[in-house]
Amino acid sequence: MTLVGTGEIVTPALRSGRGVGAFNVIQLEHAEAVVAGAEAAEAPVVLQISQNAVRYHGGLTPIGSATLAVARAAAVPVAVHLDHASERPLVERALRLGFGSVMFDASALPYEENLRATAEVAALCHGAGVWVEAELGEVGGKDGVHAPGARTDPAQAAEFVGHTGVDALAVAVGSSHAMLTRTAALDLALIAALRAAVAVPLVLHGSSGVPEPTLAAAVVHGMTKINIATHLNKAFTGAVRDRLTADPALVDPRTYLAAGREAVAHEVARLLGLLAAPHPAAAP
Repeated sequence: MTLVGTGEIVTPALRSGRGVGAFNVIQLEHAEAVVAGAEAAEAPVVLQISQNAVRYHGGLTPIGSATLAVARAAAVPVAVHLDHASERPLVERALRLGFGSVMFDASALPYEENLRATAEVAALCHGAGVWVEAELGEVGGKDGVHAPGARTDPAQAAEFVGHTGVDALAVAVGSSHAMLTRTAALDLALIAALRAAVAVPLVLHGSSGVPEPTLAAAVVHGMTKINIATHLNKAFTGAVRDRLTADPALVDPRTYLAAGREAVAHEVARLLGLLAAPHPAAAP
C-alpha cells in the first residue's frame, strides 16, 4: 500500500457505491494526520492541495513533495490531488511532480470557454496518464465569486463530460465552500439525476457545511468523491487553541501542533467510516 493514482481509489468506490474521502492539506501536519486517520480506518484516502495552499507556500514543490512523501510511506492506498487549479502552469507542475490527479477549475468562465479550456487540460493530463476532475455549475463560496443558488444541469453535465473527456465532475447541488456551520441543504434528487446522466464519478465540494446524515445520503444518491477541508481546519485549530490555553507558557510548536494533528486524524477516521456506507444502486 502506497502512493496510487486517484482513479485507482475513486473508480472502485463508484462501482461499489461507496464514498471516498478527499481531505485538503495545508501543511505537513495535515498530510500526516489524514494518513494516520486513513490507516486507523483501514481505508484509502485522497490528499488534496489547493491552488490557495500553493500560494501560501510560495509554490507547489515544497508542500507537494512533502505530501507525496507521506503518501508513499502510508500503509493504505493514498492518492495526491491538485485541487481547484485555474492556472495551466500549475497543472503542468503537478504532472512533473507525480500527482495522481488534478482538478482544473474553469467554472467561473462562460460555458463554452470552460468546455474548451477543460478539454485542452484533460488532453494534456491524459497524455501523462493523469486523472482529471472538472467543475460545472459553480459551487458556492470559493473566493466569493460563485453564485450560491447555482445548480448543475444534468443534460449539460452529460454534454460537458462527453466533450471534455474528464474523469470526474464536481457539481453544484447546494453545498458551499468554507462554511463554518453544517446548514447546507443538498438537492438529493438532483444528485440522483446527475448520477443517471453521467458515467463518471460525481464530486461534492463544500462538504464541511453539509450535515453528516445528508453526506451519507449524498453517497446513497450517487456522490462518490467527498471533499472536506474547513471541518478539519476547525478541528485542528480548536485543538491547538485548547492546548495553548491549557498551558500559556508553551512555546514548542511540536507540542501544540501534535494536538491539532491528533484531532484531525480522529475526524478523518470517523468520516471515512461514515462515507463507507454502500449505495444500493451502485454502478455495474
